[in-house]
Amino acid sequence: MKKTIILLSIFVIILIVSLMDCVFFLEKEVSIKHDTIPLTKHWETSILHQEIPQGLVSLSAKDCGVCHQEIYHEWQQSTHAVAFQDLQFQAELKKDNVLVCLNCHIPLQNQQEYIVTGLLNGDYKTPVKTPNPHFDKTLQQESITCATCHVRDGNVIGTMGNTNTSHSTIADGAFLSEQLCLSCHNVVDELNPVLACTFETGDEWDSNWAQKSGKNCISCHMPTVERSIVAGFPSRKSHSHYFPGSGIPKFYDMESKGLDGLEIVEDNVKETYSIGEKINYNLVLINSYAGHNVPTGDPERFFLITFKISDLEGEIIKQDEYRIGEKWEWYPAAKKLSDNNLRPLEERVFSFEYEVLEKEKLTFTVEITKHRITKENAEWDGILEDYPRFIVVFEKTYQMNG
Repeated sequence: MKKTIILLSIFVIILIVSLMDCVFFLEKEVSIKHDTIPLTKHWETSILHQEIPQGLVSLSAKDCGVCHQEIYHEWQQSTHAVAFQDLQFQAELKKDNVLVCLNCHIPLQNQQEYIVTGLLNGDYKTPVKTPNPHFDKTLQQESITCATCHVRDGNVIGTMGNTNTSHSTIADGAFLSEQLCLSCHNVVDELNPVLACTFETGDEWDSNWAQKSGKNCISCHMPTVERSIVAGFPSRKSHSHYFPGSGIPKFYDMESKGLDGLEIVEDNVKETYSIGEKINYNLVLINSYAGHNVPTGDPERFFLITFKISDLEGEIIKQDEYRIGEKWEWYPAAKKLSDNNLRPLEERVFSFEYEVLEKEKLTFTVEITKHRITKENAEWDGILEDYPRFIVVFEKTYQMNG
């Protein structure tokens, strides 16, 4: 009997110790799962809530446009104005609902439905968030709006100060420098295994010919223009607000101004070739004008260079195609497979050869297209029919007698 009691006592002690260990490990596990990691990277947080500066009726670009009519019209045609509505962005956002991505597409806290203060266990999919009491749904639809760059701490910021207006303007050219652009256009991080943000335009620009010669984002993407800043006032020098870039519109009913970074040098093409003679054609592309790689920005962007020989009936006899851009594998983990983007001032030759075998009329076509997304990825995102995927940036057709 005594022996039985001793054994039972030992069993109870072991059971209690085991339960205590379980509780300890459970508490430790719960602690891990609820460990809030603070936001430390500049792009992980939005621009803090902005009050309406004295003299303005709101932060809306539409209200700014009552006086700044030409600037407002330019901004309306820019991709900045629809960065939030962009179908590709919305498709990606719906997959993982990574709220920190909003900080570049609707940068003002006023535009965001939630205020994010941290990440549970460091996971972007589980943000620590609270409802934003100042959320402005209308302002959200303006994406990267006037106040994104020109309003801070109750002040309107410009390159020239002015107190003799309906609202005072503080001059701060250093704030409105390329560093403001790079806060979004130079963000590199792995958000989760299948989602990578790799916008390296700032790194590409740094230390090349453009940076060394004093050219920056503003030099090319906000060129100096002379026009009236306020309707009815005299003209003066200021900066364009079209923000030209790839030239690929975000929507079919929208125009988009582009910049040509490439210098294109092509061979002469003869009108007549003898049987047995070879058509040898070289196309030289030089990244002469862009102060960054071409293409740059979104890793899904690319160029296609297509050479094509067709017969009299339009049937393609020979076609060669070259690609400039990055290639990525997105599943099971995001990984860059290759990168042949053109670096600043880099020159590359693309060649085509065809031997004329019989006497016939031939059509030789050279085409360069600039792409935002592949057909396959657009289909995967469910936006294939609604999203402009590419534009033609160069096209030549030659008629030849074989």
